[in-house]
Amino acid sequence: MLKLSRYLKGYLKESVLSPIFKLLEAAFELLVPLVVADIIDRGIAGNDRGYIYGRGALLVAMGLVGLCSAVTAQYYSSKAAAGFGTALRDDLFRHIMGLSRAETDGIGQATLVTRMTSDSNQIQNGVNMFFRLVLRSPFIVFGAMLMAYRIKGDEGLLFTGVICALFVIVFFIMRSTVKLYRSVQKKLDGLLLKTSENLEGVRVIRAFRREEPEKAAYRSAAEDLAGEQVRVGRISALMNPLTYAAVNLGLAAVLRTGAVHVDAGDLTQGQVVALVNYISQILVELIKLANLIILLAKASACAKRINEVFAIQNSMEDGTLDATEAEPSVEFRNVGFAYPGAASESVSDISFRAAPGETVGIIGGTGSGKTTIANLIPRFYDAGRGEVVIGGRNVREYTVRSLRKLVGIVEQNARLFSGTIGDNLRWGDGTAGDGELTQAARTAQAADVIASKEKGLGSAVEQSGKNFSGGQKQRLSIARTLAGKPRILILDDSSSALDFATDAALRKAIRSDCAGTTVFLISQRVATIRNADRILVLDDGRMAGCGSHAELLKSCGLYREICLSQLSEKEALGA
Repeated sequence: MLKLSRYLKGYLKESVLSPIFKLLEAAFELLVPLVVADIIDRGIAGNDRGYIYGRGALLVAMGLVGLCSAVTAQYYSSKAAAGFGTALRDDLFRHIMGLSRAETDGIGQATLVTRMTSDSNQIQNGVNMFFRLVLRSPFIVFGAMLMAYRIKGDEGLLFTGVICALFVIVFFIMRSTVKLYRSVQKKLDGLLLKTSENLEGVRVIRAFRREEPEKAAYRSAAEDLAGEQVRVGRISALMNPLTYAAVNLGLAAVLRTGAVHVDAGDLTQGQVVALVNYISQILVELIKLANLIILLAKASACAKRINEVFAIQNSMEDGTLDATEAEPSVEFRNVGFAYPGAASESVSDISFRAAPGETVGIIGGTGSGKTTIANLIPRFYDAGRGEVVIGGRNVREYTVRSLRKLVGIVEQNARLFSGTIGDNLRWGDGTAGDGELTQAARTAQAADVIASKEKGLGSAVEQSGKNFSGGQKQRLSIARTLAGKPRILILDDSSSALDFATDAALRKAIRSDCAGTTVFLISQRVATIRNADRILVLDDGRMAGCGSHAELLKSCGLYREICLSQLSEKEALGA
């Protein structure tokens, strides 16, 4: 938790004033039993109505001042906690977004979402309650004990014994629950992962009639989480009965010894009532303190999980050169790469060069490494060995921001975001006008998609673009990338949902409208890449061939096999 205290910067005033006002409220609360004792011993015993009314008015005034202090303290604590939570989530999101795919893949999406939401909320609640009770509860507990010593030393010793017993109870319960709270958060990660997978893959689940098995798996994960929560809840639930038992035994002892002292004339009736009030205050405040400790234990477990994310450093060091000034040539020099945790490389010994303005086709079977090559060019991952070179320099020498401006990529899965069509297309260039967006859409064969909507570029896009078909989303995704005017364009199987005529029109438009752009066409379709200047044929992560369509038909058996599986021999040779 201490490592995260930096997010209270800017809230020093609130962090100081909240406990102080709570302390002021507590001070008035400690004085109340003494005033009540005076009312009993002097007002009631002496039948002095004026004294009783005067002291009653004093109690009302103290209550109003205490109420104002409590409201002020809670205002400041809530403000500080809300500011803390906002700053923490902002920085955590910024840190996560700054990590490379290697790090985010290793952590996992589900646990990142949990830490951004549930964990940060737990910590914010802990900070809020900490400011409210950190001074108030200990002050009242020890203040009540000192007041008991002031009234009668023997009673003070009894109070000390009760407080020590309560602290022992709290300590052992807390010791048992801290680890369990961490386990609960981990199981929450697993449940969120299951939820995310089922929601994203609901069509696949229905297509394979897996509803019942998935429901059973989800139920099992939910029951596992519930079981852990019940387990820690049962231990935490011991807090109240055990503390109440200890305090009630102490209260019985106070009444017993108090009666003896009153009979002996050592104590007044009002003082006994004050002692009973003080031990009741101790009970209430220790319950609050125990709940605060439980809340802080949860917050501490969550803080440890968030600090684990902050401790992860980006393995991808940023360069210093501006890639937008570089020549749009791409060269792979004996590149090898393995995904984090993989037993073997996904691509090995890849070497080729794409000159500025060339179109390079990449084809191969599933898992042959096509997408991996696409991910290495804009530095979504860094090559494990060898070099990826753009404009004659290793991509590591360029700033990531400028490199992503130079390289535009459209991935296999088309992703749109809620907003409008225009908002989505301006991801490519935030300053682009409607005319530029329309031109990008025209090149991407998406002009008819926009025209079919009543509001054109201002038409709404629902979450994940679910109000568009797969082909429409692909074309809009391509238009979004083209709006940024990249000088290196990577289309990673991004036309798989398009018919052959639209696919051909797209490639023709890119050739005419994006002259000088180095284009990578990654596809399973021979028709998509056959007219490329150079074609790379991949097989199990290695290059099986490199050359033009005609050259590969003669020299690469794998490429010929792929062609003949999709085209007749006459069509293949007639290119």
